[in-house]
Amino acid sequence: MISVVIPAFNEEDSIENIIKELLDVLKKMKLPSFEIILINDGSTDNTLEITKKLNIEVISNPENIGYGFSLKRGIEKAKFETVFIIDADQTYPIEEFPKLYQEYLKGFDMVIGQRTGSFFIESSLKFFLRRILKFLVEFVASKKIPDINSGMRIFNRDTIKVFFPHLSDSFSFTTSSTLAYIMNKKFVSFIPIKYKKRTGQSKVNLFKDSFKTSLGIIQCITYYNPLRIFILFSIICISLSLIGFMGSIFLNLNSGYYLGIGGLLLSVLILCIGLLADLLKQIMDQTK
Repeated sequence: MISVVIPAFNEEDSIENIIKELLDVLKKMKLPSFEIILINDGSTDNTLEITKKLNIEVISNPENIGYGFSLKRGIEKAKFETVFIIDADQTYPIEEFPKLYQEYLKGFDMVIGQRTGSFFIESSLKFFLRRILKFLVEFVASKKIPDINSGMRIFNRDTIKVFFPHLSDSFSFTTSSTLAYIMNKKFVSFIPIKYKKRTGQSKVNLFKDSFKTSLGIIQCITYYNPLRIFILFSIICISLSLIGFMGSIFLNLNSGYYLGIGGLLLSVLILCIGLLADLLKQIMDQTK
């Protein structure tokens, strides 16, 4: 028994097709029961009118609130424990869902569709930004994460609801949920899927949403494993110190010497703050 949750904002060009494809796949799987919940996140096109004709449950936000908030509403409404989420833009191969489901049945807490293909890589700038985020989360989580923010995944409803207070209400909901599971020692599996060309116009603002995602990652790390993020900042300060000392030695710059001393002192201060943050987290965990 599965509840499928689909957030949608101005997806009139794709929503009918994705629902029909999803129904075909779910019927072929011969599940005892399933439901499809679509969250219309304040669409201003014909998305809501189209979905009303598709014989599925529709939850409508009166205004555009956010991807993560919409998913939370859908998950709260889900009748079944097993929840599958997917975007409404037809970029994810619905026919691969049975593979994710079979992997989930092996005992994993979350199974994520790992995006591959040319449509996932897209521009060199987007690829560069993804690599930065990937480095940050893998450093903090101490684990290889093939795809941190894929919008196609399956998980337990009750397990993810525990993390709701710390999951983003915006575009980085998937990113923060992946980190929450991994940093709380949950079992997470990644299944490669072929990412497709988007139908309709993308709602993602590259720089704005990248900034929000980075901020969400830092907030998530600060809550679950604060020492790691402070160690990273301390390493950055030490690196700047080394650059300053090299500048003072090879270029005879007095300012480089001052930069080196200041960077070292700052790195020690940051590390001490990190230790205090880690101690505070341990105290909070004991009082729960």
